[in-house]
Amino acid sequence: MSGELKPTEILDVRGEVCPYPDVMTQKKVKSMKSGEILEVLVDYPLSAERIPESVKKMGHEVLKVDKTGASEWKILIKVK
Repeated sequence: MSGELKPTEILDVRGEVCPYPDVMTQKKVKSMKSGEILEVLVDYPLSAERIPESVKKMGHEVLKVDKTGASEWKILIKVK
């Protein structure tokens, strides 16, 4: 095992601006089962801040927010 978290599903919303990535993330999380991990790819700085806040308010766990490029982030969310 590499220790890397393996996402159950990946949501790529690069190229989209708020509120679309936040809304799509919330819809995706609602469709997933408890314990599953969602990886969200964004390239809009405000989305990288808003998405973790939104899913925490929904009761889910933000496992990691990684900056993967000059203006790209990978957010890992564990569905509760």
